[in-house]
Amino acid sequence: MSKSIMAFFLVCSVVMSYAQRSFNLQGTIRDSDNRQPISKVHISINGDKFISNAQGNFSLQLKEGNYTIEVTHPRFNSFKEYLNVDQNLKVEINLEHRTEDIERVVLNVKHRTPGAMIVTSLDKKIISRNISDNLGALLTHVSGVEGLKTGNNIIKPIIHGMYGSRVAILNNGVKMAEQEWGIEHAPNVDIGNYQHIDVVKGASALKFGNEAIGGIVLLEPAVYPKKDSLEGNVIMSGQSNGKGGGLNVSIVKLWKDGWALNTNGSYHKLGDLATPDYGLMNTGMESSSFNFGVQKKSVHRGFSLDYYLTHRKMGILRATHIGSVRGLYEAINSSRPIFERKFSYDIDSPQQVVEHHLLKLNAYDDFKNLGKIFLTYSFQYNHRQEYDVRRADFKALPALDMELMTHQINVNHLLERHKWSLESGVDVIYQNNYSDPMATKSQRLIPNYNKYTVGAYSVFKYKFNPHWNVEAAGRYDFNRYDAYKWYNTTQWEKRYAHLYPQFRIREENERTLTRPLLNYHNLSFNAGLEYKPSSSWRMKFNYARVDRAPNIAELLSDGIHHSAAMFERGDLGLKNETGSQLNFLLESNLALLQGLQISINPYFFYTRNYINQVPTGVSGYQGSIFPEWTYKQIDAKMFGVDVDIQWKLSHNWTYKGRGAYLYGQDITHDTPLILMPPFNLYNEIEFSRSQWHNFYISVNSRQVFRQNRYPYNPVYVTLYNAQGDVYQAEVDLSTPPKAYSLFGIQAGIDLYKNFSAGLIVNNLFNTNYRDYLNRLRFFSDETGRNFILQLKYNF
Repeated sequence: MSKSIMAFFLVCSVVMSYAQRSFNLQGTIRDSDNRQPISKVHISINGDKFISNAQGNFSLQLKEGNYTIEVTHPRFNSFKEYLNVDQNLKVEINLEHRTEDIERVVLNVKHRTPGAMIVTSLDKKIISRNISDNLGALLTHVSGVEGLKTGNNIIKPIIHGMYGSRVAILNNGVKMAEQEWGIEHAPNVDIGNYQHIDVVKGASALKFGNEAIGGIVLLEPAVYPKKDSLEGNVIMSGQSNGKGGGLNVSIVKLWKDGWALNTNGSYHKLGDLATPDYGLMNTGMESSSFNFGVQKKSVHRGFSLDYYLTHRKMGILRATHIGSVRGLYEAINSSRPIFERKFSYDIDSPQQVVEHHLLKLNAYDDFKNLGKIFLTYSFQYNHRQEYDVRRADFKALPALDMELMTHQINVNHLLERHKWSLESGVDVIYQNNYSDPMATKSQRLIPNYNKYTVGAYSVFKYKFNPHWNVEAAGRYDFNRYDAYKWYNTTQWEKRYAHLYPQFRIREENERTLTRPLLNYHNLSFNAGLEYKPSSSWRMKFNYARVDRAPNIAELLSDGIHHSAAMFERGDLGLKNETGSQLNFLLESNLALLQGLQISINPYFFYTRNYINQVPTGVSGYQGSIFPEWTYKQIDAKMFGVDVDIQWKLSHNWTYKGRGAYLYGQDITHDTPLILMPPFNLYNEIEFSRSQWHNFYISVNSRQVFRQNRYPYNPVYVTLYNAQGDVYQAEVDLSTPPKAYSLFGIQAGIDLYKNFSAGLIVNNLFNTNYRDYLNRLRFFSDETGRNFILQLKYNF
């Protein structure tokens, strides 16, 4: 019997040992998009709770049996699975981002990880409040960004003193190709199409091209969640100055499986604008836009098709087009325009008509450990017509008629790991510009040409720890111009025949036909550092060395630029610009009252062979007289500082301030650079109360100081007095206008659940002033007081 008892206990002990046997469960939680581990993930196994460590790992002992494992994190979709534990297990759990996080994580990588780049964003709230502005005017809400104006409807951004082709604009990831060399060629975009707009200051974003040494403007559309929904809004606006208004309509249809269909349309019309003392003849504007998009996107793969169309017709101040040298002299020295009329919606010559089409196809796929591949093709067609004041049979013909077609292909590879990422890509661009002088009966400003561009880039980012990040990037571009241009034979023989004899084709009627074939090699690189000593402080440092090839206008322009009211001359012998840049950023978030945010951004540029456009005389053509501006190459330096302050004084009161100072110097001639933005300050105090139907009201002021540093370029003309005697008179195209201060008001309220209203008053005190950055400042004052009313309905 004792043996039986012993056998019984032996069997029980074996059974108990197996019943109580435990196994090890090891796991890693990763981001399904970039394969990086996720820390602080909550793990629940049959009610017992655990948290993943900094490497995304967890480990625990479990008895044999069946378990339910649940994984949760605020930024990711929850995960739930059943486990049968009968051996040691090692699992990897990949979490997908919540739909509303896709914008930050996948579809908008460049916005999510600016790294050492210095980026300022304008969100949808700012865009919606200022929907009546054009892009150039809207960007002046960013410190260090000003508007280079041709009148009041045409505004191009200036970033740290750089403008034209030195500032790139990307519409939904596609670089705009719209004769951007022209200072009066405003961006052909509708700001209502975008969810946010990012401004990258300096040349740190080499991924987007090396010619944008001033900065880049990224126009980012909305990223849609996965749900079944029909959404949209209607915005109506009206304004007193110009007695016009606009309509914006946006509709999007969404599906749970990731499909989305969106469309936007807008129409705006203004009549003649007015200063406090007089009307501005022929300054009306009419514009319309339409875009359409369809997409199917998920975290791992997707595709999209987008189409954008804009059409703009803009009048140019009539007083800028003069038929004689004396008339030009008198117009520039007059206190008011020499041509005036009663208010009218008519847009006569001189005028500018522009139509721009953009088609984009994009696809991407995640090959897991091999990274993510993005493929983008885009086509753009830009048709620009400029009309001069012409007589008889030529009256209805444009004096300038250019068609620019652009094909772009980009292949981009993104590889992300726990501490580093590597992004590399290739760009291939082909452009064809065509203008027919037989159709315009006028000399071409820009010759017919083909442009070929091939570029390759790589951007590496490394995160040492939560405090230190570094990055480095390199880019190479090859540019080739193949143009056909007629020169006056005397001018060709004097300037270029001995330098480029291989370009000559033939002579005909004292004109020489040439075929310039110009090649440019551009090598650029940058290195950046980001340091975050605490949650309240952040510092960034960026160094860039960049090459920029001269654009087609700088090389080959030769004629009247009607909408700019000037005669332009290029220089076939221009070389690459080569520049070095230093950018530093200090940001702080201090617990003072409800929170104080301060940003200070000092910078320094030195550029060898900087291409500068300066006034050199006056020229006449077909009965019109214009100031003559010529492109010249110099060595230059610029340094300055941008300051931003946002102070939450209380729950309802907020102060915002910004200031910008820039010093530009022509080192070659030891004179100041032309068209450098003067020192300016902006202050705003806002009261808001969400309990009062999201009511807000703000008062703002802008102080622009006189630009005392400017180059003096005397231009003399020959005139005749009443007795017929000849004398020389100076046309002053150099002296900046006086300083000025402007005040404004902005207010808004939700009238009903989905219906809101907003009011803006610009130039509240109807101040007379002229702006140094307006190329037409010689002929008139700036616009006076303007009331803008906006009504918005969401559905």
